Amino acid sequence: MPTKKSAPRFATQSRVILPGSQKPAFTQPATEKPAPSATRITVSVVVKCKAPLKTANSLGKQRLTRSQLRQSHGPDPNALKLIRSFAKEFGLAVVPGTPASGSCIVKLTGTIAAMQRAFGTTLVHQSSDAATYRTREGAITLPAELSGSVKAVLGLDNRPQAQPHFRIAGEKNNLAARTAQAGGFATPQASIRPSAQANTSYTPVQIAQLYQFPPNASAAGQTIGILELGGGYRTADLTAYFKSLGQPTPKVTAVSVDGAKNSPSTADGADGEVMLDIEVSAAVAPGANIAVYFAPNTDQGFLDGLDSAIHDTTNKPSVISISWGAAEANWTQQAMTALDSACQTAAALGISITVAAGDNGSSDGGTGDNVDFPSSSPHVLACGGTKLTGSGSTISSEVVWNEQASNEGATGGGVSNVFPPPTWQSSASVPKPTNSAGGRGVPDVSGNADPATGYTVRVDGQTLVIGGTSAVAPLWAGLIAVANKQNGKTAGLLQPQIYAAKAKSGFRDITSGSNGSFSAGPGWDACTGLGSPMTASLIPFLSAAVKRKKKKKR
Repeated sequence: MPTKKSAPRFATQSRVILPGSQKPAFTQPATEKPAPSATRITVSVVVKCKAPLKTANSLGKQRLTRSQLRQSHGPDPNALKLIRSFAKEFGLAVVPGTPASGSCIVKLTGTIAAMQRAFGTTLVHQSSDAATYRTREGAITLPAELSGSVKAVLGLDNRPQAQPHFRIAGEKNNLAARTAQAGGFATPQASIRPSAQANTSYTPVQIAQLYQFPPNASAAGQTIGILELGGGYRTADLTAYFKSLGQPTPKVTAVSVDGAKNSPSTADGADGEVMLDIEVSAAVAPGANIAVYFAPNTDQGFLDGLDSAIHDTTNKPSVISISWGAAEANWTQQAMTALDSACQTAAALGISITVAAGDNGSSDGGTGDNVDFPSSSPHVLACGGTKLTGSGSTISSEVVWNEQASNEGATGGGVSNVFPPPTWQSSASVPKPTNSAGGRGVPDVSGNADPATGYTVRVDGQTLVIGGTSAVAPLWAGLIAVANKQNGKTAGLLQPQIYAAKAKSGFRDITSGSNGSFSAGPGWDACTGLGSPMTASLIPFLSAAVKRKKKKKR
């Protein structure tokens, strides 16, 4: 007898808009045509969790074990059942192994034709001579029964999402960073030269000395996670670089996410970002292992890469460094909410996340004042930039990084229009946001970022001097790894501790300079945050008194 087909359940329901899924039109010059209907793609669906994290969890004050996270805050069983039935009806398949333990991300695979029917959208290909992207416009819709059970659907559109925040000394208009982001669209290749252009340069070891890292600092036993959305590294370069510093070459592990891999090419692309992140973080935190999570440069890749790092029980990073981002206005609300939720999970597990605040001043490359996301998430440590002059352990000058007059960038910073002011910033005198829903001030901390006083690094066989807030995120990640080792426990979300008045002695207050609309001054400011680190004094403050959620008695 022929198999009896079940009656449609979801296809006949009225459809509702997935909140925050509105995507703007693709604006770059390109040839448009329908995406091939038989092509198979994979999307990441964020489903409702069993229960939201408590404020004490997301602030890191009450930490959870991985088992507790999975049991109390893993994916809602009813939501999983619904999404599986929905996928089956629309000819989609659940990717085996998803959601990963503790994660609320389900991956679905299927043809573009099936995806369009399932999510009520039209997918088109936008092509130039150099690249083709799959895009959508407007909102995603879902059958009414899925309302509330699905929080985000990412991966239908694969246009580049973020830009790395690094600047090569002497290079105008951040060409290398834009090349790394674009994948070809309308951005000329940067001309890279060994950088005699810098006025001054430092090795990361010299920066650590200026910032008073403890002598013979060690991060043995710690793993620093690094999220990369392009590029790669060569082991030979790392071996040569660390030999030049008189340090052992760190153990570096490449982790592939969504098919992206360690793919080194040339110094005029994302390799500069990857090598900067590895070399700075490992050099200031000797003994630390490095795990590099390579993911595609899409909103889906960004989330999946971060989620993979947070839930990685093999490498177990205690701190994650992110040097990629984009202005808040360039993200969908669903993507920002999903990424911020992942950052809350990290805080609950005691994992710190450091994020570059951007390299285009108070505008963040847009119109008016903008801050960069994910640095604007209140659950990450936002890292701004300074211009540093010093020798040995003595700093002679440190001011806000701002070289915009010569088209060589400035530190990001300002006030979020998306995230409200966090409790720990209540006495920081953060300026009012443009949008009343916002209020979170960026950055939290700072460090040397001006390419004119940049970091000497090795990229694809060349010695370059590189700056940008991309250098500050791995610098602080290394600092946190050293602190974790010294304190015997992970720092987790730092802000509740470092914004406390008693922690003032752990910072050098930067009071001179501006990033455009905002000026430095005593105390916190929207250019350099609380200031740059006086590490030996700061480390004891990072040993927070945290509670573990008690296990339920059986």
